[in-house]
Parts: sequence; structure tokens; C-alpha cells
Amino acid sequence: MTTESGALYRLMSWLSPAYPVGAFSYSGGIEWAVEAGDVKDPATLTDWLGTMIAHGTVFCDAVFFVHAHTASHDSNYEVLRAVAELAGAFASSKERHLETPAQGRAFMDATLAAWPCDSLMRLNTIWPNAIAYPVAVGVAAAGHAIPLAPALGAYLHAVVANLISAGIRLIPLGQTAGQRVLAALEPVVAAAAQAAITTPLDEVGSATFRADIASMRHETQYTRLFRS
Repeated sequence: MTTESGALYRLMSWLSPAYPVGAFSYSGGIEWAVEAGDVKDPATLTDWLGTMIAHGTVFCDAVFFVHAHTASHDSNYEVLRAVAELAGAFASSKERHLETPAQGRAFMDATLAAWPCDSLMRLNTIWPNAIAYPVAVGVAAAGHAIPLAPALGAYLHAVVANLISAGIRLIPLGQTAGQRVLAALEPVVAAAAQAAITTPLDEVGSATFRADIASMRHETQYTRLFRS
């Protein structure tokens, strides 16, 4: 297997819905948005996710992914520690604080068991606290010599596809409608990836207050299908 095909194989494995990180159990606040009537059809789901990708937690996570990958690739462990610390603190709600470290820990455990590399083991050493999901994936990609751009693109696709899957079940939508949403968001994801690559760590931030409120309100919903 060539280096390029090996990298693709690993990315497809790590970011597959079958990888044991529990991504299917999180909606990122969409469950409350559906109950509140903010998200009710393909158009409103596309708008909601497009805002999260361009200006919200999805974009912030992309920036953390970039800086974690770069710091790990450069063996700059002081910066990597700072990225891991900031990513862990960048949670606007209790459930968001559960979501990203839980997936990060699950990804670390599965990847160290099946696809170990020095970078992931070093991350465990320099930051023994909760590790955010984008940081874990970014470090793994760097540790396996997977270039930043395709790794980030694959990561964002997996995150967005999972959120659309939540929307399909909650609204509900048909599978074909979900694919139309995914297709409509392709340029938004591409633009967010490009922006994340050039965003300094000290300029990361979000402005999606309704989505943050949705995450907080989800904690007290009477009935829930998802953990966030």
C-alpha cells in the first residue's frame, strides 16, 4: 500500500461512523432547535449548520485541528499543550464540555489501540487532562504523516455528516434530503477549512449565540434522543 493510499485508508477508518467515538449520540444542540421550531426542514437545517460551520463551534474546532496538527508536525509541544488547553476550555455549555472531551478520549483510546503513533502518546504525556476531539484527530493525522488539508477536509465532512444525520432523525427528513443538505454545505465547508488554516490561535472565536443557547437548553429538555 502506498503512503497516499495508506493515509486515505486511515482517514476513512478514523472518521467512519463505525469508529467507536460515539458521535451518533450527539446533536450539537439541534435537538432543542427542532423542538423550538428553528430547524424544521432542509432549508432551515442547511442555514443552521452553515452558520455553525462558518461562525460557530465547527469553525473553532477546525482552527484547533489546524494548530494541533501543525504543532505536532513541528514537535512544538509547548504550543500543542496550549492548543489542547484552549480547546478544552472553549465549551459554551455543560453538554458541549461533555461532548468534545468524551469523543476525544474515545478517539485516543481506539487509535492508540489500533493505530498507535508517538505523537498521540506524547499528547497524553504533555496534556493528561481532557482532550478535545479535533485536537486528538489533528495530532493523529500529523503523527501518521497525513497532510493537513485533506485531513482537515475529511474531519469537517465527518462532523457535518453526523450533524445532518441527527437532523434527519429529529425533523425528520428523508435520506435523500439529507444528502442535498450535505451537498449544499460543500462550499461552506471548503471556505471554513481555508479560513481555519490561516486563523491565528489567539483570534479564534464564535458568534452563534442561538446555537449556544440551544446547547444549554438541551440539558433540561423533557425528552431527549441525544446527549447534546
